[in-house]
Amino acid sequence: MPLTKLVPDAFGVLTISLVALLILLGLLCIAYSFYFQSHVRKLGFTQLGYFSGPWIIRITFILFAIWWALGEIFRLSLFRRHTRLLSGLDLRWQQNVCKWYIVSNLGFAEPCLFLTLMFLLRAPLKMESGALSGKWNRNTACYTLLYCLPMLALQLAVVLSESRLNGGSGSYAKLSRPFTRTYSRVTIDHAEVALCTYPLLSTIILGVFAAVLTTYLFWLGRQILKLVINKRLQKRVYALIFSVFSFLPLRIAMLCLSVLASADKIVFEALSFLAFLSLFCFCVVSISLLVYFPVSDSMALRGLRDIDGDDSRAVTEERSGALLLAPQNEDSLSLRGRRSSSQERYVEVSLFLEAEN
Repeated sequence: MPLTKLVPDAFGVLTISLVALLILLGLLCIAYSFYFQSHVRKLGFTQLGYFSGPWIIRITFILFAIWWALGEIFRLSLFRRHTRLLSGLDLRWQQNVCKWYIVSNLGFAEPCLFLTLMFLLRAPLKMESGALSGKWNRNTACYTLLYCLPMLALQLAVVLSESRLNGGSGSYAKLSRPFTRTYSRVTIDHAEVALCTYPLLSTIILGVFAAVLTTYLFWLGRQILKLVINKRLQKRVYALIFSVFSFLPLRIAMLCLSVLASADKIVFEALSFLAFLSLFCFCVVSISLLVYFPVSDSMALRGLRDIDGDDSRAVTEERSGALLLAPQNEDSLSLRGRRSSSQERYVEVSLFLEAEN
C-alpha cells in the first residue's frame, strides 16, 4: 500500500481507537456517578450529599464529549475510500456529511463543552449553595444550550454561505475558498470523493469564542486556587488550568494551519489528527478531574457515616478539602464552622475532591 494511503488509514484507525477509549471512559464515569448517587440517596450518606450536587451537569459534560468524539469519526477520509462505509454515498451526501460535521462539532459540541466546564468551575464560587439543587442543574443545562445558540447560528451561516457572505447593502462579498470550504473534491482509487476540511472562518469564530472563555476560566482558576489548602488538590487545579491553556489553543492553531494543505495530503491528515488529539487530551483530563476523582474520593469517605456529629463533619471537610470561608472576618475561617448564608459561603471544591490516604 502506498504511503499516501497508509498514513491516512493509520491516522483514521488511531482516531477511532482513541474515540472508543474516550467513550469507554465516559460511560464508566457515568455509571460510577449513578452508583455514587444511589449510595447517597438510599444508604443515608448525608455527609456526602453536598458533593453529589452538580452530578447531572458532570454527566452532561461527558455526553457532550462523546457527541464530539463520534462526530470526529465521520470526518475521517478512512471511510471515503473505495468499498468503505461512506464510499457508497454519492458525492452530494458526502458533502452534506462534512457540512453536518462542522455545524455539529464546531458549532455545538465544542462550545457546549467549554460552557459546561465554565459552569462547573463557577459553581464553587457562588455565594449560596445553589449547586446542590436540582434547579441549579436544570438552569445550567438551559443556559448552556442558550449560550451555545449564537455559535450554532454562526457556524450554520458559514456552512450555508458556501463561498459568499452578505457584505451589506444587498451585495455579496467574495471570499476565498479556504474561508468557507467544508469539503474538497479529490480523486481516490479512480473515484471522486469529498474529503472534509475546516473552514477558516469557522475556526476563527471558534477561536474567538474559546479565547473569551479561556480568559474567564483562568480567572475562575485563580479564585479556586486561593481557596485550596491541600497540595494535591492544588495540583489538580493546576492540571485543569494547564489543559485549558495548552490543548485548546493548540487545537485552534492546528485547524488554522490545516487550510494551508490540500485535503488529500499527509500534512493535512497530520494537522487534523493533532487538532483531534489536543481536544481529546482536554476531554480526558477534564473528565478525570471533574467527574472521576470527585466521585472516587467521595466513595472513599463512605465510612464517615458511622462517625457522630461534629467529628463527622470535621473529618469530612478535612479529607474532602471543603472550605468554610468568611470573607469579611478572618477569624471565622474554620474547617468546623457553621453555615451562615449572610456572612459565610460554603465553597464546593468537590470538583477536585480529595480523600487522603
